[in-house]
Amino acid sequence: MKTRNISTPLQDKDIESLRSGDEVLLSGVIYTARDSAHKRMVETLERSDKLPFDLRGQVIYFTGPSPTKPGHTIGSAGPTTSYRMDTYSSQLIEAGLKGMIGKGSRSQAVKESMKKHKAVYFAAIGGAGALISKTIKKAEVIAYQDLGTEAIRRLEVKDFPITVINDIYGDDLYYKGKMQHRR
Repeated sequence: MKTRNISTPLQDKDIESLRSGDEVLLSGVIYTARDSAHKRMVETLERSDKLPFDLRGQVIYFTGPSPTKPGHTIGSAGPTTSYRMDTYSSQLIEAGLKGMIGKGSRSQAVKESMKKHKAVYFAAIGGAGALISKTIKKAEVIAYQDLGTEAIRRLEVKDFPITVINDIYGDDLYYKGKMQHRR
């Protein structure tokens, strides 16, 4: 394992260099979206309409931040369980999405889509939302404001700590961990 500093938007060379287990400090722009926002984005793609942001090279963080306290950029912003987005992820990856951040395992269909279209899945530490929020330097709602905490936000991050779970080579850190600790 190695720690990598990577900036968005992600390029194929970035994706190709990442391996399951790599620790990453991500900087640049990422977007938030959860279940309802994913559903709307896929419906938008199916209608051939324009999405709220260009997916190409982008990273989506599965989070619904808590309300922002005065003097802060954002409220606590911990990861949401990722499998809830699996129904929609393959279509977004096919449209250019290069990275996803959440917690928990992904479906085999999503893992195959990541391999085929060169995308990667990262995990953020569950339960560390307040700590993670300190790496978020700017946050603004850009779409679906009616969804409240599930609205799409554009975040500017600096050294956002994540770990590669699924790489384009088919490796899965969760699976490797289970096998390593089997009795």
